[in-house]
Amino acid sequence: MHPTALKVQRRLGELGLDVEVRELADSTRTAQEAAAAVGCEVGQIVKSLVLVAGGEPALCLCAGDRRVRLEWFGPDARLASAVEARAATGFAVGGVPPLGHDRPLRTVVDASLSRFQTVWCAAGTPRAVFSVGLEALLAALPAAELAEGVAAGA
Repeated sequence: MHPTALKVQRRLGELGLDVEVRELADSTRTAQEAAAAVGCEVGQIVKSLVLVAGGEPALCLCAGDRRVRLEWFGPDARLASAVEARAATGFAVGGVPPLGHDRPLRTVVDASLSRFQTVWCAAGTPRAVFSVGLEALLAALPAAELAEGVAAGA
């Protein structure tokens, strides 16, 4: 397994999640690719998007069939650059996991993910993923904010 995926596996365990990181032959860089690779609905894919709002990085966990409403985060909110995303999380865009980052980040969770019992998340690389019960994921993110209106239909 890729060293970065192994790091995510270890960090998930440290956070109390008993999940298995899987490396796939197909890319999971986009929500559509990930859903096709694991055989789930696009909405079950958790997009971990790094933003900058008020000069600070933040993470938005968004359902794969939705798009983040940047204005929800404030008038100056924007997507982080690839360099900013890596600096904030320790992971490259396309593989950012929803937790287990190098430092704590404000995390906002799209409430529309509540439609699903199980979701799929990136695990550090564009080909590594893990599935997790949504309740278990939220329990491992006690400071996360579950928010309505943070995302809109794609």
